[in-house]
Amino acid sequence: MPNSTALLTDRYELTMVQAARRSGLAGRNCVFEVFSRQLPAGRRYGVVTGTGRLLDEIKDFRFNEAELNWLSEAKVVDQATIDYLANYRFEGNIWGYREGDAYFAYSPVLVIEAPFEQAVVLETLILSIMNYDTAVGSAASRMRSAAGNRYLAEMGGRRTNEQAAVAAARAAYIAGFDATSNLEAGRSWNIPTMGTAAHAFTLLHDDETEAFRAQVETFGAGTTLLVDTYNTDEGVRKAIEVAGTSLGAVRIDSGDLGVEVTRVRKLLDSLGATQTKITVTNDLDEHAIAALAAAPVDNYGVGTSVVTGSGVPTAGFVYKLVAHQDDSGHWVSVSKRSANKTNIGGRKQAIRQLENGIATKELLAAGHIVAADANQRELLVPLVVNGEVQERFTGAAGVTLARETHVLAMNELPIQAHRLQRGESSIPTEFI
Repeated sequence: MPNSTALLTDRYELTMVQAARRSGLAGRNCVFEVFSRQLPAGRRYGVVTGTGRLLDEIKDFRFNEAELNWLSEAKVVDQATIDYLANYRFEGNIWGYREGDAYFAYSPVLVIEAPFEQAVVLETLILSIMNYDTAVGSAASRMRSAAGNRYLAEMGGRRTNEQAAVAAARAAYIAGFDATSNLEAGRSWNIPTMGTAAHAFTLLHDDETEAFRAQVETFGAGTTLLVDTYNTDEGVRKAIEVAGTSLGAVRIDSGDLGVEVTRVRKLLDSLGATQTKITVTNDLDEHAIAALAAAPVDNYGVGTSVVTGSGVPTAGFVYKLVAHQDDSGHWVSVSKRSANKTNIGGRKQAIRQLENGIATKELLAAGHIVAADANQRELLVPLVVNGEVQERFTGAAGVTLARETHVLAMNELPIQAHRLQRGESSIPTEFI
């Protein structure tokens, strides 16, 4: 039996199934949508990330014997519901924005059409994946903009849980990072990996020169030496003495990076190491990266701010029923009316309005279909068709496709979208 993802959910998803089966409406065809009522405060766009991971999890969303036995022992639902869950398989349809694409307020990033009892149980799984991965992808995209064409590596695995570390590495790579330090992300998603040594390696040896010599003899002169364990200037001199002027890079992980980098660049050049690159780490975020734009930095390594913390506000996605079929088979639009939590009922068609290739509006048609013209781009694509996952969006190939989509989406956004200052959404959302 494959590993099951079926209990990665909330109890009320299953109790709703039991109650809906009692009322006779569990099989009623429904449309659920995943959207955010607003972008995180100050953000000008978001990046849809996590779709490929979600599709893989849906394939494994089965209630195996172990899960069914636990549900019975814990008295979560009755036996009739357990018997239904024993044969559960999602057989509906899912459409979504392409992974890596931009989204805005009320963008229906996922549209799920299936009987209520099939669709409702996916809510928690969908939101837990899409909210976290999209938050990381959106933050990483801002960092990519700040870094320009300089090398950008994700190295935040030690700042989050072990599974989130892999998801974060994947999301950051889709949003434009060049590599990750996480080996499982490298294996699972074919992401380039990087990393050489931490301060502990230097401290293990009797002196810095001995540590550098061991690393260079092991990995060659093209390696990156961490030079700020004791005194940065002395570390640079020892690094070049050991590796020669063909040393690949030095890494700086402390101090005022703008000042440190400028001084180290001059020192490297004076020692003849004009091609040796400078890598900086130390709690970087998009603002710190932008502040180093004029400094002679070659490579950035980003940890905490791309996987967790204030730099990664949740995407705020919700999973709402927007339409269902009545007893005669007609579609009925429904929506929540609570204060500050309203939404527009009816299944949405999503179109991006373009002028000279630049996005100007997000157009959402609710409950009806409009014909997109030559200056508009349809945003929803089929991800699951009659229960069959479209494999091109999954695995390492799906990551490559999402990374390409992200580049196209970023080129499509207006210039104000890439400003790091807090601001409003870079394009408006209009219901038509």
